[in-house]
Amino acid sequence: MLTPLRPPAAVLFDMDGTLVDNMRFHVQAWVSLARALGIDAAGAPEERFEREFAGKRNEEILPALLGRPLPPEEVARLADQKEAHYRELYGPHLAALRGAPELLTRLRERGRGLAVATAAPSANRDFVLDGLRLRPFFSRVVGAEDVTRGKPAPDIFLATARALEVEPSGCVVFEDAVNGILAARAAGMFAVGVTTLVPEQMLREAGAHWVTRDFASLPEDLERWLLRER
Repeated sequence: MLTPLRPPAAVLFDMDGTLVDNMRFHVQAWVSLARALGIDAAGAPEERFEREFAGKRNEEILPALLGRPLPPEEVARLADQKEAHYRELYGPHLAALRGAPELLTRLRERGRGLAVATAAPSANRDFVLDGLRLRPFFSRVVGAEDVTRGKPAPDIFLATARALEVEPSGCVVFEDAVNGILAARAAGMFAVGVTTLVPEQMLREAGAHWVTRDFASLPEDLERWLLRER
């Protein structure tokens, strides 16, 4: 695509599948929980978690998975069970996606506003951002508790732009999920798809302006735009 004339005022990052390549561990934890709840593979295939549920809040996923409304205390109990299992599975593999710290350093040097916008609960945010010492890069971390609708609704990205005090049109979003790309576009932001979860074509069909496999191999025009002097 033709790069915009002005570089972005802010760069927003999804966390799971974007700053870290961890989605297969989330999927394993969800499938394990579904089996424990008596849901067979036909009702909870891996692809459902990868494509339908990625980017949504646990408060949205669990009722859809079980096919019934759930009281808040049941949602909290099941979500805690799933997230603890995920952290146990992913803990030995915790690592930033290739090139992430280096890109964040360069973006900060250019004065870009940096934020995380993620449906991940606070314990998972602490696990990744503090475990990898990435939190100091970000002036804002916006989570599921800050919005009422998860992705593909644009709410979390719009809330993040407000927190950074920038216009949505001045933001670019890095996202791995189709729901996240749809949310970024619905928010009026530029979108970069990261291919840790789904193929490039699916991200482009959802509206990604650029696609990359990691932060160390960005398309040249995207890298120039991100780091251009304002």
